[in-house]
Amino acid sequence: MLMWKKLGKREHIDEVRPGIYIGDQYAAKDKSLLKALNISHVLNAAHGKYKVNTGESFYSGTNITYHGVEASDTHSFDISAYFYSAAEFIKSAVSTPGGKVLVHCAMGLSRSSTLVLAYLMIEEKMTLAEAISAVAPHRNICPNPGFLEQLRTLDIQLQNRCSAT
Repeated sequence: MLMWKKLGKREHIDEVRPGIYIGDQYAAKDKSLLKALNISHVLNAAHGKYKVNTGESFYSGTNITYHGVEASDTHSFDISAYFYSAAEFIKSAVSTPGGKVLVHCAMGLSRSSTLVLAYLMIEEKMTLAEAISAVAPHRNICPNPGFLEQLRTLDIQLQNRCSAT
């Protein structure tokens, strides 16, 4: 599979683009690690009832700006409803001088990678294949089949928009 490459030991957090990290719940809950990496923003793709219970109150006393997305890692969940708001949050983070963002979910494989891929497609004008090729060398990613289909739909929409202009 194009997205899953044996990288050896899987880390809790990896920088996949300058200032953009994908990680799991352990990285998200390790405030000392986030401080050491100068993470300024956290996007939790498993917010609330979907299992990773961090939030603005969890990060109080830090300089971290938090955004939560209540996404379920199921094939039928409509994560595309969050593509643009997540992309805007990531863009805001990396546009801030010294800004770095951790995008995470429970395992750092499906929900978080889906939102980072959507960001790359929306803001960096990449195709889905280009976005996967940009991220996969740095972290094993594996959007579930439903999320992958939604990313394909986004890819088609963005390509049609570009060809119409």
